[in-house]
Amino acid sequence: MRLKQLREQRNITQVKLAMDLNMNQNTISRYETGAHEADYATLIRFADYFGVSIDYLLERTDNPETIK
Repeated sequence: MRLKQLREQRNITQVKLAMDLNMNQNTISRYETGAHEADYATLIRFADYFGVSIDYLLERTDNPETIK
């Protein structure tokens, strides 16, 4: 998942991301390392937060644009 890459490109710490999404920093870390997989609702929250598609977040495409 591109979560860490997106977060670092925007100079956002794990703590800031966790606070913004009302999550725990340790949970963010586990998603970034692959120790846990995000559920659908969490993937949507990440995609909306960063303004990218879920496919981009999951590395299924290199096009970050969402289709609306």
